[in-house]
Amino acid sequence: MDSSDSLPIRRALLSVSDKTGIVDLARTLTENGVELISTGGTAAVLRESGLTIREVSELTGFPEIMDGRVKTLHPKVHGALLARGEQDLDVCALHGIEPIDLLVINLYPFAQTVAKPDCGFQEAIENIDIGGPAMLRGAAKNHAHCCVVIDPSDYASIAEIVSTGEGVSGETRFELAVKAFSHVAAYDSDIAYYLGHQLEPDNFFKQDMHLSLKRQSMLRYGENPHQQAALYSFDNPPPGSLTAATLHQGQELSYNNLLDTDAAWECVQAFEKPACVIVKHANPCGVAEARNIEAAYEGAYRTDPTSAFGGIIAFNRIVSGPLAQAIIERQFVEVLIAPSFRKSALQALAKKPKVRVLSASTSQAGKQCATMRSISGGLLGQTPDHALLDSKALRVVTRRSPTENEHQDLLFAWKVAKFVKSNAIVYARDRCTVGVGAGQMSRIYSARIATIKAADENLSLDSAVMASDAFFPFRDGVDTAHEAGITAVIQPGGSMRDDEVIAAADEHGMAMMFTGMRHFRH
Repeated sequence: MDSSDSLPIRRALLSVSDKTGIVDLARTLTENGVELISTGGTAAVLRESGLTIREVSELTGFPEIMDGRVKTLHPKVHGALLARGEQDLDVCALHGIEPIDLLVINLYPFAQTVAKPDCGFQEAIENIDIGGPAMLRGAAKNHAHCCVVIDPSDYASIAEIVSTGEGVSGETRFELAVKAFSHVAAYDSDIAYYLGHQLEPDNFFKQDMHLSLKRQSMLRYGENPHQQAALYSFDNPPPGSLTAATLHQGQELSYNNLLDTDAAWECVQAFEKPACVIVKHANPCGVAEARNIEAAYEGAYRTDPTSAFGGIIAFNRIVSGPLAQAIIERQFVEVLIAPSFRKSALQALAKKPKVRVLSASTSQAGKQCATMRSISGGLLGQTPDHALLDSKALRVVTRRSPTENEHQDLLFAWKVAKFVKSNAIVYARDRCTVGVGAGQMSRIYSARIATIKAADENLSLDSAVMASDAFFPFRDGVDTAHEAGITAVIQPGGSMRDDEVIAAADEHGMAMMFTGMRHFRH
């Protein structure tokens, strides 16, 4: 880190697109004898507030041209930002360069502009800042002799430093420089992504990817106490995403809480009717769809009360006071997430202050455009599994067709299976899960575990249905399900032994449907 010496602020250049807080900062600077230099738009705002401003064009002796495209790209600006104290005194005197000690800047709002539904390509291009990043980089590089501020949330601390008559410390200047470089890197990333998307709008992975992420918070630890962890978010997380959720109460969310809550929230939003999803270790242990949210919770909890202890509960409807009270009286819960909570619900939950209570929009904008996963030395990327089951592609392959109730249960179970770790088996009846087998190396073991779970909770599997996220490689999974009472099956099909599996279903009088689509979730 360069220079630990304090830097007195004598001259400041202010050039901001976001005018939030700039007048108050400028007034404090003026009151403490700091000369203000500014560009056109910012200068106009400051002058309207009665402040004396020296415009950049006066400093450079050159007017703004090309509708403001060129105004700060001049040696008298960049020389002033890059001047190294006494080392450059002679060259500054020779060329009439007056060093600038403080640069307050933020860039054209490119990301906000292209996020607008009606933004055209030319409007996007005009919101690519050129002079701003150049000044920002120059001042940040020269943090030993210049202070750069890009975030309005830092204005108050700078104003306080100037008001006390102290200079800005080298440590503070270095921290602000790092923040500035991070900001401009994210800015360039947004531009690269937008322009790359114009080349092939339907191919998300055609271009190199430059991820722009902001550290939202440090976490106490990762999956285990000996691992460091942090939560990162995109600069403008979409509505409905977990990083955009509101935390109403509770302890800090842990690494595992966040993973589980994301899984629960993603799953519950797949249902249109009132639904409840209870997740434990990233797997749904109970899911139900019902006439109301209270009945949905009862159905989801009944599937596996043992696993529900200490779980994550997600709802796709507003949570009432009586429901919140019933949950905390019945079970220990780590996280509750829903679109919103009644005031009475928040009051009830306040009795359990450690319970994390989150609300998030159910807006479809929250759906990710890609999912990323780290591997040794890189990242894997894929588009998310938002594929919907095409009813026309469904094919009954057995002699018996499912009844109407079986058909509805099969569609429900299939939807749940998409969110269960492979190999996934889901047993369901009356739009409630009654047994879930997840993450086994063999599909037959997932079927056996689902059967065991149902038995442990005294849940009958008579007339229940089964969903499998991928095909059955052997008939043993179907035989096991029949022995447990399962009467209908939905699966992708596509195994070399499909005929054998279908024959097994026919032998048992079961109905079976092929989807032609699998839902692996590793």
